[in-house]
Amino acid sequence: MRSYLLKRLPSALLVLVLASVLIFAILRLIPGDPASALAGPDADAATVAALRERLGLDEPLLVQYGAWLGGLVTGDLGPSYVIGGDTADLITGGLGATAELTLGALLFTVVLGTAFGVLGAASRSGWVRTAVRVATTGALAVPPFVTGVLLVLLFAVAVRALPAGGRVPLLEAPDLAVQYLLLPSLCLALPSAAVVGRYLKDGIERALGEDYVRTATAGGVAPRRVLWRHALPNALPPVVTVLGMQTGQLLGGAVLVEAIFAWPGLGQLAEQGLIRRDYPVVQDLLLLLVTVFVLVQLLTDLVYAWLDPRIRWE
Repeated sequence: MRSYLLKRLPSALLVLVLASVLIFAILRLIPGDPASALAGPDADAATVAALRERLGLDEPLLVQYGAWLGGLVTGDLGPSYVIGGDTADLITGGLGATAELTLGALLFTVVLGTAFGVLGAASRSGWVRTAVRVATTGALAVPPFVTGVLLVLLFAVAVRALPAGGRVPLLEAPDLAVQYLLLPSLCLALPSAAVVGRYLKDGIERALGEDYVRTATAGGVAPRRVLWRHALPNALPPVVTVLGMQTGQLLGGAVLVEAIFAWPGLGQLAEQGLIRRDYPVVQDLLLLLVTVFVLVQLLTDLVYAWLDPRIRWE
C-alpha cells in the first residue's frame, strides 16, 4: 500500500497545482476586484488605485500567485480583504458546520442508496420496483432548491415537526442539533442517493446472474442469504468509487443547500466572498474543497482495492 500511495501522490499534487492555477485565473477574470468592493460604488479612480496598491493587486499576476502559494506552504493564509478578519479563522469557523452537513448527507446517501439498490434489484413486487424507479428519477430531476422548499413546506410548515432553517452545534445539544440537521442533509443527499442506488441495483442484478449465485440458489441457500452474503458484497466495489465521487458532489452542493436552510457553513462564506470579490477567502476555500475531493478519491481507491482482492496495490 505504501508504494501505491507514493505512486499516486505526484498525480494528486499535480491536480492541486493545476486547480490552484485555474482558481486564481478564473477569479481574476470575473469583473470587479476587492479594491472596488472596499471603495464602494461612488469612489473615484485614485481611491481605488490606492486600495489596489495597498492590497498588492497592482503587482504582476505571477507575483500575486507566488505570494498566495507561499502563504499556503507556510500556513499563513493572510487577512480577508473585504469580509474582515483572518482568512484561516473564517474558514475554520465554517468548516465544522459544513463537515457536519456533509457527513449527515453522506449517511443519508448510504442508507437511502442501499435501500434503493436492494429494493430495485431484489424485490419481486412490480410496484416496489416502479416506486424505486420513480423515486430515483425524481431525486435526480428535481433541483435541490425546489427539493429544499418542498421539504420545508412539508415538515416545517404543514407538519411542524422540524425547524425550517438554522443550526445548533452538535456537541452543545445533540437532540436539537439533529432536528436542525435532518432537512438540509436529506435535501443534499437525495440526488447522490439516487445515483448510488442505481449503480448498486445494476451491480446486484449482474451478481445475481453469475454462476456461483445460481449454484448457491440451486443448492438450497435462502434468497436473503444469497443477496446479502454473495450478491451485495460483489456489487460493492464499483459503488464505492461512485460514492467517493458523490462525496465531492456533496461538498459542492452544500453551498446551495446552506443558502436555502440558512446553514452557517462554508457555503455562506463562499457566497459572501464571491459577491465581495474577496480573493483570499474564495481562493483558499475553493482549493480546500479540491484538496478534500482529491483525498477522498485517494481513500476511495484504497477501499476499492481492499474490497476487491483482484486489485493489486502495485
